Amino acid sequence: MDAPLSRTKEAAMAKARTGKPTAAEKAKAAADAKQVIARNRRARYDYSIDAAYEAGLSLTGTEVKALRMGRASLADAWVELDRYGEAWIHGMNIPVYAMGTWTNHAPTRKRKLLLHKEEIRKLSQRVQAKGYTVVPLELYFIRGRAKVEIALAQGKQEWDKRETIRRREADREAQRAMAAARR
Repeated sequence: MDAPLSRTKEAAMAKARTGKPTAAEKAKAAADAKQVIARNRRARYDYSIDAAYEAGLSLTGTEVKALRMGRASLADAWVELDRYGEAWIHGMNIPVYAMGTWTNHAPTRKRKLLLHKEEIRKLSQRVQAKGYTVVPLELYFIRGRAKVEIALAQGKQEWDKRETIRRREADREAQRAMAAARR
């Protein structure tokens, strides 16, 4: 004879029958969702991306509050890998927090990236190869933590950039033609 099912198993079986997520599951999914703060759109145009990494950021309190307000810029940012095995992001602009006092941060100070030693080692080996650099692509919150997506990239030539524009416009025209055909 089967032992009585525990309450959690019963709840799981009931959910499996209905297929609808509970309120707690919806709240968890919303908290786990990626909340993008800033994108470096120019990086994908200027560089061909080889590999992307997710790195944490070492921030102060007012920097986090300013980011939560959705204010930041990656336009002039770059990543430096130093000889001590650390990664730093320079030029990322997080504006001063409006309600901050004397504890406010410097808007464009260099900030430490939190990566595993092995990831930093791989990146620094590739950067020493000709033509490679590390660029920030996206700044976002995930599960309450500020993260930055960085990528190992190689600079594009002018003709590569023109080819990218041509390909993008051709895709757009194809999508328009398909949409018009569906009507």
